[in-house]
Amino acid sequence: MRSDTPYDVIVVGIGGMGSAAAWQLTKRGQRVLGLERYDIPHAMGSSHGISRIIRLPYYEDPAYVPLLHRAYALWRDLEAATGDEILVITGSIDGGAEESDVFQGALASARLHDLPHEVLTATAVNERFPAYRLPVGMRAVYQPQGGLVASERAIVAHVRAAQAHGAEIHAREQVLDWQATPGGGVVVRTDHGTYEAGRLVLTAGAWAADLAAPLAGLAVPERQVLAWLQPQEPAWFEPSRFPVFNLQVPEGRYYGLPVYEVPGFKFGRYHHLGETGAPDAVRREPDAADERLLRDFAERYFPAGSGPTMALRDCMFTNTPDEHFILDHHPDYPQVVLASPCSGHGYKFCSVIGEILADLASGDGRTRHEIGFLGLKRPGLSPANP
Repeated sequence: MRSDTPYDVIVVGIGGMGSAAAWQLTKRGQRVLGLERYDIPHAMGSSHGISRIIRLPYYEDPAYVPLLHRAYALWRDLEAATGDEILVITGSIDGGAEESDVFQGALASARLHDLPHEVLTATAVNERFPAYRLPVGMRAVYQPQGGLVASERAIVAHVRAAQAHGAEIHAREQVLDWQATPGGGVVVRTDHGTYEAGRLVLTAGAWAADLAAPLAGLAVPERQVLAWLQPQEPAWFEPSRFPVFNLQVPEGRYYGLPVYEVPGFKFGRYHHLGETGAPDAVRREPDAADERLLRDFAERYFPAGSGPTMALRDCMFTNTPDEHFILDHHPDYPQVVLASPCSGHGYKFCSVIGEILADLASGDGRTRHEIGFLGLKRPGLSPANP
């Protein structure tokens, strides 16, 4: 099959970011084709697992905070457009030893951007939120606007909203390759047909480097595992009483969320076991070693949440050497936009990244958002300089 009429934009990968980009592009009157190799939504990439954390005092870099403010507004816009619950506010805890990167970075970010926040001792956290059992000596930044994004529901909502504006979305259609055309457009070849467009947006997650040579060595897939354990004190783990957390402890950096849809409290360890490899070769099924690592953490820091296992699920991070995103035009083909990899902390930004990608893939290709620190030419973004 060959498309008789060229599209304005083809979006490859209809996960968190691709679905948001499709909606933002169609709202601007663009004729959009979205191509996804798996189902919509699916459990093979980085966006499944029911929920994702959203938090404002961003320890990773304060430059993300303006993007987060816009992300919150756009998540609410999506809720208004579809009637779906997408964003649930719980408050957030960013904690660790006083000298830790997480605590100091979150505090600096909160102060720089004048975010409402409190600095709490471990005792204060444990008293206010009884599910927590942080050890003496830890400090935490509590920020009341943190919460969770219903990740799979948001993909479906973005796709429905894009379709309502005329987007054509194909699931179970794998992109094999693409080529730039002499006229400044693109031709995309799939296992079903060939399509033409003026511009191309690549949001392929762990498969990004397979479709964009400039990402080779910069987009490294990594296996991640999440656990859901049944709380022994269920009321303590409800969204109204359990802030999402980002904790730096001697065992590593862990993150977690309240009970939401799955009957268990959800958490994971960043960079789990450090297993990297080609996305189609990463082992999928969680095992007893994965469960033990996660359960040890829960038993120490959230003992009332360490009941029977409700679920173990794998997903993938796609890491850059400096663990910041990549949002930029292809260095050789300005009609092609590259998005992600997001190094395990990007989902919360999907709504605003969709807007940014729509900016980059339409008009003069510029965006009002400050994304220079996420460009391909930034210092240190090299496989040799992690």
